[in-house]
Amino acid sequence: MTKKIFQFDIHATDGAARQGTVKTAHGDIRTPAFMPVGTVGTVKGMTPEAVRETGADIILGNTYHLMLRPGSERVKKLGGLHKFMNWQRPILTDSGGFQVMSLNELRKIDENGVTFKSHIDGKRFELTPERSMEIQNDLDATITMAFDECTPFPADHKTAADSMRMSMRWAKRSRDAFEHRDGYGLFGIVQGSIYEDLRHESIEALTDIGFEGYAIGGLAVGEGQENMFKALEFTTPNMPADKPRYLMGVGKPDDLVGGVMRGVDMFDCVLPTRSGRNAQGFTRLGTVNMRNARHQEDPRPLDEKCGCPACRSYSRAYLHHLFKAKEILGSVLLTWHNIQYYQDLMAGMRAAIRDGEMADFALAFHTAQEQGDIEPI
Repeated sequence: MTKKIFQFDIHATDGAARQGTVKTAHGDIRTPAFMPVGTVGTVKGMTPEAVRETGADIILGNTYHLMLRPGSERVKKLGGLHKFMNWQRPILTDSGGFQVMSLNELRKIDENGVTFKSHIDGKRFELTPERSMEIQNDLDATITMAFDECTPFPADHKTAADSMRMSMRWAKRSRDAFEHRDGYGLFGIVQGSIYEDLRHESIEALTDIGFEGYAIGGLAVGEGQENMFKALEFTTPNMPADKPRYLMGVGKPDDLVGGVMRGVDMFDCVLPTRSGRNAQGFTRLGTVNMRNARHQEDPRPLDEKCGCPACRSYSRAYLHHLFKAKEILGSVLLTWHNIQYYQDLMAGMRAAIRDGEMADFALAFHTAQEQGDIEPI
């Protein structure tokens, strides 16, 4: 039997931007990559087949939500998350740290881990690095995330340092508890808020432990794009060059372009699906609100250069009607379009990096976005 290895091959670079392939037990991930979020084992409003049709190579699931419902043991009994949700390609699972930290008064944190009350029924749970690894293994995650504390923003230097150092201790426990399997990987998470010295300390600690990939956590939590980009500029150059870099929870289209130009390989965000359910569509000319009256008699597609079903077969006027009538199909079509837009954006950047034209791509992207959706009917 051929051994499936987990590895990252870089095929081209353009400045700090990288184009490559992450090889896994469940297939290849082309980078830069955007991972649609399937928090509870489903990308909202989409079938797995439809998600794959957009060009997505990997999706994200969440430890916290799946441990509460239906339970990781049940998912394991039913063959793992790939079989359970009918997605045979790579799956990355968030460790649950971010969701648990957001519970505020419902959770208690100490060196061992976090105890918390379920937001569903109030039942008490404990999540530790070891338990997080066990749950993600039950789910059969292709990429497992180390358990960490997502440092809130703003945080003073001491608070950020204490949080980061505990996350580094948890990272070592996560590595020790992780079950090694061919073609599977564990990613460590760089913390340190917006402090350069703390980010560098975190990278050194994680590199000493050794991971198959490295994520950048604790950004997109309220610090703003300017601070996020500054943090990336002093973080990514110090991360291992031969491993994939994953910016967690990001973001808007211009965040993705800026992140790629600063050396990021992987992204995830709920924005395209959440926006699709709320009548916001992303296009090459910026965002549009399909509830706006100006669309009610517009026969054009949402984006004439997009090949998704919403743009191939339906008008803006029809999408506007669906949202005004509160029909589910409106959310389905616009979600499909948004995920397609994000995947097309990533494919465009991969091609631009291969051709040495990433700067030109970014300029054209920003110029079109600044023009806005002002084409005449």
